[in-house]
Amino acid sequence: MTGQSLKRIKAVAWKEFVQIKRDMRSLGLALGIPIFMLLIFGYGLSLDIDHVRTVVWNQDASSEVTREFLLNFKNSKYFKIVAYTDNYRDIQKMIDSGQVMMALVIPKDFSHYLEAGKTAPLQLLVDGSDANTATIAMGYVRSVVSAYNVNLLTTMFAQHGYQPPKLVDVRPRVWYNMALTSTWYIVPGVIAMIIMIISALLTSICVAREWERGTMEQLISTPVKAPELVIGKFLPYFAIGFFDLIIALLMARILFGVPFRGSYLLLFILSSFFLTGALSQGILISVVARTQLMASQLASLTTLIPTLLLSGFIYPIFNMPKALQLVTYLIPARYYIVVLRDLFLKGNGIVTIWDEALFLFLFGFIMLGIAIRRFRKKVVENV
Repeated sequence: MTGQSLKRIKAVAWKEFVQIKRDMRSLGLALGIPIFMLLIFGYGLSLDIDHVRTVVWNQDASSEVTREFLLNFKNSKYFKIVAYTDNYRDIQKMIDSGQVMMALVIPKDFSHYLEAGKTAPLQLLVDGSDANTATIAMGYVRSVVSAYNVNLLTTMFAQHGYQPPKLVDVRPRVWYNMALTSTWYIVPGVIAMIIMIISALLTSICVAREWERGTMEQLISTPVKAPELVIGKFLPYFAIGFFDLIIALLMARILFGVPFRGSYLLLFILSSFFLTGALSQGILISVVARTQLMASQLASLTTLIPTLLLSGFIYPIFNMPKALQLVTYLIPARYYIVVLRDLFLKGNGIVTIWDEALFLFLFGFIMLGIAIRRFRKKVVENV
Protein backbone atom coordinates (compact mmCIF):
# COMPACT_ATOMS: atom_id res chain seq x y z
CA MET A 1 0.00 0.00 0.00
CA THR A 2 1.54 3.30 -1.15
CA GLY A 3 1.76 6.56 0.76
CA GLN A 4 -0.87 8.15 -1.49
CA SER A 5 -3.24 5.27 -0.79
CA LEU A 6 -2.77 5.71 2.95
CA LYS A 7 -3.47 9.44 2.61
CA ARG A 8 -6.69 8.74 0.73
CA ILE A 9 -7.79 6.20 3.34
CA LYS A 10 -7.02 8.69 6.08
CA ALA A 11 -9.05 11.37 4.28
CA VAL A 12 -12.07 9.09 3.87
CA ALA A 13 -11.80 7.96 7.49
CA TRP A 14 -11.63 11.57 8.71
CA LYS A 15 -14.65 12.47 6.58
CA GLU A 16 -16.57 9.58 8.14
CA PHE A 17 -15.51 10.62 11.64
CA VAL A 18 -16.84 14.13 10.97
CA GLN A 19 -20.15 12.74 9.72
CA ILE A 20 -20.49 10.52 12.78
CA LYS A 21 -19.72 13.45 15.06
CA ARG A 22 -22.35 15.60 13.34
CA ASP A 23 -24.96 12.84 13.48
CA MET A 24 -25.51 12.71 17.24
CA ARG A 25 -28.25 10.13 16.88
CA SER A 26 -25.90 7.60 15.32
CA LEU A 27 -23.24 8.41 17.89
CA GLY A 28 -25.76 8.00 20.70
CA LEU A 29 -26.87 4.72 19.14
CA ALA A 30 -23.29 3.48 19.02
CA LEU A 31 -22.42 4.43 22.59
CA GLY A 32 -25.73 4.26 24.44
CA ILE A 33 -27.32 1.06 23.19
CA PRO A 34 -24.48 -1.25 24.35
CA ILE A 35 -24.78 0.10 27.89
CA PHE A 36 -28.57 -0.15 27.75
CA MET A 37 -28.50 -3.74 26.43
CA LEU A 38 -26.01 -4.88 29.05
CA LEU A 39 -28.09 -3.38 31.84
CA ILE A 40 -31.34 -4.87 30.53
CA PHE A 41 -29.98 -8.34 29.81
CA GLY A 42 -27.60 -8.44 32.77
CA TYR A 43 -30.23 -7.52 35.34
CA GLY A 44 -33.48 -8.47 33.59
CA LEU A 45 -32.60 -11.81 32.00
CA SER A 46 -31.95 -14.57 34.49
CA LEU A 47 -32.01 -18.32 34.02
CA ASP A 48 -32.20 -18.82 37.77
CA ILE A 49 -35.63 -19.77 39.13
CA ASP A 50 -35.89 -18.80 42.78
CA HIS A 51 -38.75 -18.04 45.16
CA VAL A 52 -41.44 -20.01 43.32
CA ARG A 53 -44.69 -18.58 44.68
CA THR A 54 -46.60 -21.39 46.40
CA VAL A 55 -49.94 -21.83 48.16
CA VAL A 56 -50.43 -24.61 50.73
CA TRP A 57 -53.54 -26.50 51.76
CA ASN A 58 -52.53 -28.41 54.86
CA GLN A 59 -55.38 -30.73 55.81
CA ASP A 60 -53.26 -32.22 58.59
CA ALA A 61 -52.36 -28.91 60.23
CA SER A 62 -52.57 -30.22 63.80
CA SER A 63 -49.67 -32.61 63.27
CA GLU A 64 -46.09 -31.70 64.14
CA VAL A 65 -44.92 -34.00 61.33
CA THR A 66 -46.53 -31.93 58.60
CA ARG A 67 -45.19 -28.70 60.08
CA GLU A 68 -41.68 -30.13 60.04
CA PHE A 69 -42.23 -31.27 56.47
CA LEU A 70 -43.31 -27.79 55.35
CA LEU A 71 -40.24 -26.27 56.99
CA ASN A 72 -38.19 -27.89 54.23
CA PHE A 73 -40.00 -25.66 51.74
CA LYS A 74 -39.98 -22.56 53.93
CA ASN A 75 -36.23 -22.80 54.47
CA SER A 76 -35.50 -23.32 50.79
CA LYS A 77 -34.60 -20.32 48.63
CA TYR A 78 -36.43 -21.94 45.73
CA PHE A 79 -39.90 -21.60 47.26
CA LYS A 80 -41.92 -18.79 48.75
CA ILE A 81 -45.13 -19.79 50.51
CA VAL A 82 -47.36 -16.78 49.99
CA ALA A 83 -50.72 -18.12 51.17
CA TYR A 84 -52.56 -20.92 52.96
CA THR A 85 -56.03 -22.07 52.04
CA ASP A 86 -58.56 -24.77 52.86
CA ASN A 87 -60.22 -25.45 49.49
CA TYR A 88 -59.47 -26.11 45.82
CA ARG A 89 -61.51 -23.12 44.68
CA ASP A 90 -58.99 -20.65 46.10
CA ILE A 91 -56.11 -22.69 44.68
CA GLN A 92 -57.57 -22.57 41.19
CA LYS A 93 -58.30 -18.86 41.49
CA MET A 94 -54.73 -18.03 42.59
CA ILE A 95 -53.12 -20.17 39.88
CA ASP A 96 -55.42 -18.80 37.17
CA SER A 97 -54.71 -15.20 38.20
CA GLY A 98 -50.95 -15.79 38.36
CA GLN A 99 -50.68 -15.09 42.08
CA VAL A 100 -48.95 -18.43 42.60
CA MET A 101 -47.29 -20.94 40.32
CA MET A 102 -47.96 -24.09 42.28
CA ALA A 103 -49.91 -25.54 45.19
CA LEU A 104 -49.08 -28.19 47.78
CA VAL A 105 -52.04 -30.22 49.06
CA ILE A 106 -51.26 -32.28 52.17
CA PRO A 107 -53.97 -34.88 52.94
CA LYS A 108 -55.49 -35.19 56.40
CA ASP A 109 -53.86 -38.58 57.10
CA PHE A 110 -50.39 -37.49 55.98
CA SER A 111 -48.74 -37.92 59.40
CA HIS A 112 -50.54 -41.20 60.09
CA TYR A 113 -49.17 -42.73 56.90
CA LEU A 114 -45.63 -41.76 57.85
CA GLU A 115 -45.94 -42.95 61.45
CA ALA A 116 -47.27 -46.28 60.21
CA GLY A 117 -44.31 -46.66 57.87
CA LYS A 118 -46.42 -46.29 54.75
CA THR A 119 -45.97 -44.06 51.72
CA ALA A 120 -47.71 -40.75 52.31
CA PRO A 121 -49.40 -39.11 49.30
CA LEU A 122 -48.69 -35.48 48.50
CA GLN A 123 -50.53 -33.60 45.77
CA LEU A 124 -48.65 -31.01 43.71
CA LEU A 125 -50.57 -28.68 41.40
CA VAL A 126 -48.42 -26.72 38.95
CA ASP A 127 -49.19 -24.03 36.39
CA GLY A 128 -47.86 -25.65 33.21
CA SER A 129 -48.42 -22.69 30.89
CA ASP A 130 -44.67 -22.04 31.14
CA ALA A 131 -43.47 -25.59 30.55
CA ASN A 132 -39.77 -24.95 31.19
CA THR A 133 -40.29 -23.14 34.50
CA ALA A 134 -42.86 -25.71 35.61
CA THR A 135 -40.44 -28.55 34.91
CA ILE A 136 -37.70 -26.88 36.93
CA ALA A 137 -40.09 -26.14 39.80
CA MET A 138 -41.23 -29.77 39.93
CA GLY A 139 -37.59 -30.82 40.00
CA TYR A 140 -37.06 -28.58 43.03
CA VAL A 141 -40.03 -30.21 44.79
CA ARG A 142 -38.70 -33.69 44.09
CA SER A 143 -35.31 -32.67 45.44
CA VAL A 144 -36.80 -31.35 48.70
CA VAL A 145 -38.99 -34.43 49.13
CA SER A 146 -36.06 -36.76 48.39
CA ALA A 147 -33.91 -35.06 51.02
CA TYR A 148 -36.77 -35.31 53.52
CA ASN A 149 -37.21 -39.03 52.78
CA VAL A 150 -33.52 -39.73 53.33
CA ASN A 151 -33.56 -37.94 56.68
CA LEU A 152 -36.77 -39.74 57.66
CA LEU A 153 -35.35 -43.17 56.85
CA THR A 154 -32.11 -42.43 58.67
CA THR A 155 -34.02 -41.32 61.77
CA MET A 156 -36.31 -44.36 61.71
CA PHE A 157 -33.42 -46.80 61.42
CA ALA A 158 -31.54 -45.07 64.24
CA GLN A 159 -34.60 -45.22 66.53
CA HIS A 160 -34.86 -48.97 66.08
CA GLY A 161 -31.16 -49.54 66.55
CA TYR A 162 -30.50 -50.56 62.97
CA GLN A 163 -27.66 -49.42 60.77
CA PRO A 164 -29.08 -47.16 58.03
CA PRO A 165 -28.76 -48.60 54.52
CA LYS A 166 -25.89 -47.50 52.32
CA LEU A 167 -27.07 -44.81 49.92
CA VAL A 168 -25.43 -43.03 47.03
CA ASP A 169 -23.97 -39.77 48.28
CA VAL A 170 -23.51 -37.33 45.42
CA ARG A 171 -20.91 -34.67 46.15
CA PRO A 172 -21.00 -32.20 43.25
CA ARG A 173 -18.15 -29.83 42.61
CA VAL A 174 -18.95 -27.09 40.13
CA TRP A 175 -16.06 -25.71 38.10
CA TYR A 176 -15.73 -22.18 36.68
CA ASN A 177 -19.05 -20.92 38.10
CA MET A 178 -19.24 -22.25 41.63
CA ALA A 179 -22.41 -20.38 42.60
CA LEU A 180 -24.11 -21.26 39.29
CA THR A 181 -24.81 -17.57 38.72
CA SER A 182 -26.65 -17.23 35.41
CA THR A 183 -25.36 -13.66 34.95
CA TRP A 184 -21.85 -15.02 34.47
CA TYR A 185 -23.21 -17.12 31.62
CA ILE A 186 -25.42 -14.44 30.07
CA VAL A 187 -23.16 -11.35 30.09
CA PRO A 188 -20.45 -12.73 27.73
CA GLY A 189 -23.21 -13.67 25.30
CA VAL A 190 -24.66 -10.17 25.54
CA ILE A 191 -21.26 -8.71 24.66
CA ALA A 192 -21.16 -10.84 21.50
CA MET A 193 -24.68 -9.77 20.56
CA ILE A 194 -23.84 -6.11 21.13
CA ILE A 195 -20.73 -6.21 18.95
CA MET A 196 -22.51 -8.07 16.15
CA ILE A 197 -25.69 -6.00 16.05
CA ILE A 198 -24.25 -2.54 16.67
CA SER A 199 -21.38 -3.00 14.22
CA ALA A 200 -23.54 -4.27 11.38
CA LEU A 201 -26.27 -1.72 12.08
CA LEU A 202 -23.91 1.27 12.08
CA THR A 203 -22.00 0.38 8.94
CA SER A 204 -25.11 -0.78 7.09
CA ILE A 205 -26.21 2.84 6.65
CA CYS A 206 -22.84 4.44 5.89
CA VAL A 207 -22.76 3.70 2.12
CA ALA A 208 -26.54 3.84 1.72
CA ARG A 209 -26.42 7.32 3.23
CA GLU A 210 -23.97 8.42 0.52
CA TRP A 211 -26.37 7.24 -2.19
CA GLU A 212 -29.36 8.95 -0.58
CA ARG A 213 -27.53 12.25 -0.15
CA GLY A 214 -26.09 12.15 -3.66
CA THR A 215 -22.49 12.36 -2.42
CA MET A 216 -21.51 8.93 -3.76
CA GLU A 217 -21.07 10.34 -7.27
CA GLN A 218 -18.61 12.89 -5.89
CA LEU A 219 -16.62 10.12 -4.20
CA ILE A 220 -16.62 8.08 -7.42
CA SER A 221 -15.18 11.01 -9.34
CA THR A 222 -12.23 11.31 -6.93
CA PRO A 223 -9.00 9.25 -7.20
CA VAL A 224 -10.13 7.20 -4.19
CA LYS A 225 -10.27 3.54 -5.13
CA ALA A 226 -12.95 1.14 -3.96
CA PRO A 227 -10.78 -0.71 -1.39
CA GLU A 228 -9.56 2.61 -0.01
CA LEU A 229 -13.12 3.90 0.32
CA VAL A 230 -14.33 0.75 2.08
CA ILE A 231 -11.37 0.67 4.47
CA GLY A 232 -11.67 4.40 5.12
CA LYS A 233 -15.32 3.98 6.08
CA PHE A 234 -14.46 0.85 8.05
CA LEU A 235 -11.84 2.38 10.38
CA PRO A 236 -14.02 4.89 12.30
CA TYR A 237 -16.61 2.24 13.11
CA PHE A 238 -13.88 -0.20 14.08
CA ALA A 239 -12.71 2.34 16.66
CA ILE A 240 -16.27 2.80 17.93
CA GLY A 241 -16.79 -0.96 18.11
CA PHE A 242 -13.58 -1.43 20.06
CA PHE A 243 -14.65 1.34 22.45
CA ASP A 244 -17.98 -0.45 22.96
CA LEU A 245 -16.09 -3.68 23.66
CA ILE A 246 -13.97 -2.00 26.35
CA ILE A 247 -17.06 -0.43 27.96
CA ALA A 248 -18.85 -3.79 27.94
CA LEU A 249 -15.79 -5.50 29.41
CA LEU A 250 -15.56 -2.96 32.23
CA MET A 251 -19.28 -3.27 32.99
CA ALA A 252 -19.03 -7.06 33.05
CA ARG A 253 -16.13 -6.98 35.49
CA ILE A 254 -17.17 -4.10 37.75
CA LEU A 255 -20.96 -3.97 37.58
CA PHE A 256 -21.84 -7.67 37.25
CA GLY A 257 -18.76 -9.17 38.87
CA VAL A 258 -18.06 -11.62 36.06
CA PRO A 259 -14.51 -12.94 36.48
CA PHE A 260 -12.04 -12.76 33.61
CA ARG A 261 -9.53 -15.62 33.78
CA GLY A 262 -8.06 -15.55 30.29
CA SER A 263 -5.71 -13.35 28.27
CA TYR A 264 -6.77 -9.80 27.48
CA LEU A 265 -4.43 -9.77 24.49
CA LEU A 266 -6.10 -12.86 23.04
CA LEU A 267 -9.50 -11.34 23.72
CA PHE A 268 -8.67 -8.16 21.81
CA ILE A 269 -7.12 -10.05 18.88
CA LEU A 270 -10.07 -12.41 18.42
CA SER A 271 -12.52 -9.58 19.01
CA SER A 272 -10.79 -7.67 16.21
CA PHE A 273 -11.44 -10.59 13.85
CA PHE A 274 -15.10 -10.74 14.84
CA LEU A 275 -15.49 -6.96 14.72
CA THR A 276 -13.93 -6.86 11.25
CA GLY A 277 -16.39 -9.46 9.97
CA ALA A 278 -19.41 -7.77 11.56
CA LEU A 279 -18.47 -4.33 10.19
CA SER A 280 -17.76 -5.77 6.75
CA GLN A 281 -21.12 -7.52 6.77
CA GLY A 282 -22.76 -4.18 7.51
CA ILE A 283 -20.86 -2.49 4.69
CA LEU A 284 -21.89 -5.28 2.32
CA ILE A 285 -25.53 -4.78 3.32
CA SER A 286 -25.09 -1.05 2.83
CA VAL A 287 -23.72 -1.59 -0.67
CA VAL A 288 -26.58 -3.89 -1.67
CA ALA A 289 -29.34 -1.74 -0.15
CA ARG A 290 -29.48 1.76 -1.61
CA THR A 291 -31.63 3.23 1.19
CA GLN A 292 -30.85 3.58 4.89
CA LEU A 293 -34.23 2.11 5.86
CA MET A 294 -33.70 -1.03 3.80
CA ALA A 295 -30.12 -1.33 5.03
CA SER A 296 -31.07 -1.09 8.70
CA GLN A 297 -33.89 -3.63 8.23
CA LEU A 298 -31.57 -6.10 6.51
CA ALA A 299 -28.94 -5.59 9.20
CA SER A 300 -31.44 -6.32 11.96
CA LEU A 301 -32.80 -9.37 10.13
CA THR A 302 -29.39 -10.91 9.44
CA THR A 303 -27.81 -10.19 12.82
CA LEU A 304 -30.38 -9.85 15.62
CA ILE A 305 -32.44 -12.99 15.04
CA PRO A 306 -29.56 -15.39 14.24
CA THR A 307 -27.44 -14.08 17.13
CA LEU A 308 -30.29 -14.23 19.62
CA LEU A 309 -31.73 -17.61 18.64
CA LEU A 310 -29.06 -19.67 16.85
CA SER A 311 -25.77 -18.76 18.50
CA GLY A 312 -26.17 -20.57 21.82
CA PHE A 313 -26.59 -17.24 23.60
CA ILE A 314 -29.71 -18.36 25.47
CA TYR A 315 -30.78 -21.71 24.04
CA PRO A 316 -28.29 -24.63 24.08
CA ILE A 317 -27.41 -25.69 20.56
CA PHE A 318 -27.45 -29.41 21.42
CA ASN A 319 -31.18 -29.11 22.26
CA MET A 320 -32.02 -27.76 18.81
CA PRO A 321 -33.24 -29.96 15.93
CA LYS A 322 -30.43 -31.45 13.86
CA ALA A 323 -31.24 -29.23 10.86
CA LEU A 324 -30.93 -26.06 12.96
CA GLN A 325 -27.74 -27.34 14.57
CA LEU A 326 -26.19 -27.46 11.09
CA VAL A 327 -27.36 -23.90 10.42
CA THR A 328 -25.66 -22.64 13.60
CA TYR A 329 -22.26 -23.46 12.11
CA LEU A 330 -22.81 -20.49 9.78
CA ILE A 331 -23.55 -18.05 12.63
CA PRO A 332 -20.34 -16.15 13.53
CA ALA A 333 -21.63 -15.21 16.98
CA ARG A 334 -21.69 -18.91 17.88
CA TYR A 335 -17.90 -19.03 17.80
CA TYR A 336 -17.37 -15.65 19.41
CA ILE A 337 -19.63 -16.56 22.33
CA VAL A 338 -17.59 -19.71 22.93
CA VAL A 339 -14.41 -17.58 22.89
CA LEU A 340 -15.85 -15.05 25.37
CA ARG A 341 -17.17 -17.65 27.80
CA ASP A 342 -13.92 -19.60 27.66
CA LEU A 343 -11.82 -16.51 28.29
CA PHE A 344 -14.09 -15.10 30.99
CA LEU A 345 -14.92 -18.22 32.97
CA LYS A 346 -12.44 -20.96 32.06
CA GLY A 347 -9.31 -19.01 31.25
CA ASN A 348 -8.56 -21.19 28.23
CA GLY A 349 -5.84 -20.25 25.77
CA ILE A 350 -5.50 -20.46 22.01
CA VAL A 351 -4.77 -24.21 22.20
CA THR A 352 -8.33 -24.87 23.34
CA ILE A 353 -10.18 -22.36 21.15
CA TRP A 354 -8.01 -22.46 18.02
CA ASP A 355 -10.88 -23.70 15.81
CA GLU A 356 -13.14 -20.83 16.91
CA ALA A 357 -10.24 -18.40 16.39
CA LEU A 358 -9.68 -19.77 12.89
CA PHE A 359 -13.34 -19.34 11.96
CA LEU A 360 -13.40 -15.77 13.29
CA PHE A 361 -10.29 -14.95 11.25
CA LEU A 362 -11.83 -16.43 8.10
CA PHE A 363 -15.11 -14.64 8.81
CA GLY A 364 -13.40 -11.25 9.07
CA PHE A 365 -11.09 -11.82 6.08
CA ILE A 366 -13.78 -13.20 3.75
CA MET A 367 -16.47 -10.65 4.65
CA LEU A 368 -14.05 -7.74 4.16
CA GLY A 369 -12.97 -9.16 0.80
CA ILE A 370 -16.56 -9.63 -0.36
CA ALA A 371 -17.51 -6.11 0.74
CA ILE A 372 -14.58 -4.60 -1.19
CA ARG A 373 -15.28 -6.67 -4.29
CA ARG A 374 -19.00 -5.97 -4.23
CA PHE A 375 -18.44 -2.26 -3.78
CA ARG A 376 -16.08 -2.19 -6.76
CA LYS A 377 -18.85 -3.65 -8.91
CA LYS A 378 -21.25 -0.96 -7.70
CA VAL A 379 -18.74 1.77 -8.54
CA VAL A 380 -18.27 0.43 -12.06
CA GLU A 381 -22.00 0.19 -12.62
CA ASN A 382 -22.59 3.76 -11.51
CA VAL A 383 -19.66 5.52 -13.26
